[in-house]
Amino acid sequence: MGSLAVTWSFPSLRPARLAAVACCVALGAHAAAAAGDVRVLFSFEEDDDGGYADTDLVRDAAGNLYGMAVQGGAFHGGTVFQLAPTGNGWALNVLHEFTGGPDGGQPYGGVTLDAQGNVYGTAVIGGSGGPCNEDGCGVVFKLTHTGGSWTQTVIHDFTGGSDGFGPGGAVVFDSHGRILGMTPTGGDFNSGVIFQLTPQPDGSWTEQIVHTFTGGDDGGSGSAGRLLVDPGGSVFGVTTVGGTSGAGTAFELVPGPGDTWDFQTLHSFAGQPGAGFPYGGLVRDAAGALYGTTYYDGAVDLGCIYRLQLVNGTWTETVLHSFKGGRDGAGSIAGLVFGSNGELYGTTAEGGASCSCGTIFKLEPQPGGAWKESILHRFTGVADGDGAYAYAGLLSDGAGSFFGATVRGGADDDGALYRFTP
Repeated sequence: MGSLAVTWSFPSLRPARLAAVACCVALGAHAAAAAGDVRVLFSFEEDDDGGYADTDLVRDAAGNLYGMAVQGGAFHGGTVFQLAPTGNGWALNVLHEFTGGPDGGQPYGGVTLDAQGNVYGTAVIGGSGGPCNEDGCGVVFKLTHTGGSWTQTVIHDFTGGSDGFGPGGAVVFDSHGRILGMTPTGGDFNSGVIFQLTPQPDGSWTEQIVHTFTGGDDGGSGSAGRLLVDPGGSVFGVTTVGGTSGAGTAFELVPGPGDTWDFQTLHSFAGQPGAGFPYGGLVRDAAGALYGTTYYDGAVDLGCIYRLQLVNGTWTETVLHSFKGGRDGAGSIAGLVFGSNGELYGTTAEGGASCSCGTIFKLEPQPGGAWKESILHRFTGVADGDGAYAYAGLLSDGAGSFFGATVRGGADDDGALYRFTP
């Protein structure tokens, strides 16, 4: 796996596991494979436009893609970018270059758009809220497009105390226009928090801590994946550690009167041979079942794809596929996306081709309740101009294609943005 040469990282990611992945090539060779077309739309050059794009992508009505790069830019603090379709391909526009100071730095996870086209996100370091690791405690920011340019405003500075430290994922809006997100550390128990930002008439935002993780039965270290807001207003998410077995939890926030929320732990992951350590977020099907991926555990401790289903009042876990390593892929840290026929698409951070640069996979429901996995693409890295290490998930355009980012690969090995057509 590519080196995480930055302040914030996944709490337990093990780059040394590549040796274990290599040992499983023989097992992975039996995974079904199908052809898919991957086109690199843009290759990063770190000093110019950013690098290490550990970011989900979002898309506006005009077809522009938005995301973030953790490193690079003029001040080496990362960037926010827009990738716009043109008559001659795609053009990348840098919307903001982080300084690592009051405006923040090292942005992970991706951005969120509001109805007016403003861009929101988090940065792990910087801000004016307190001395965390001598670099600030991180920020939530807003980018506004006015007069042909983009202006960044910090709407919350984390202090490293009870309100958390180092947000490393995208934020979401609830049905009342409030922003919700998580931090992996900080809070009263240093196990992270769920925070809420409420807009005020004067344009400011007020922070409220919705839940402080204890690291115990309720979980700890909120995941890098986006929270999931369901049509009824409830919010679902996962933690990477904690729970009754220490392997993470799934939880629900049920809205109450005013700005109150009721936190409920839905499921504690038990680990191998079941699911454990979920870094990506959740997706929901029409029946209310939740789906996600894990980096560890599963049958051979190389991660899995799981489903949580409410059965007779209890959330029940089913492992739909355990990654085998090698050509089958391993170690997914990204969320899933549904296809038009109920199939699931996603990425792995490891495994695949000989460079162990990750994969794109599809999981299809079969008669009788089984699921069939197909490997649609194996990333090959810079040697072939392909991407490498797909830490982020896929974005569907609704017309059969998907978009994604890799932290390495591309022409300069600084990361790539790609389009995938099954």
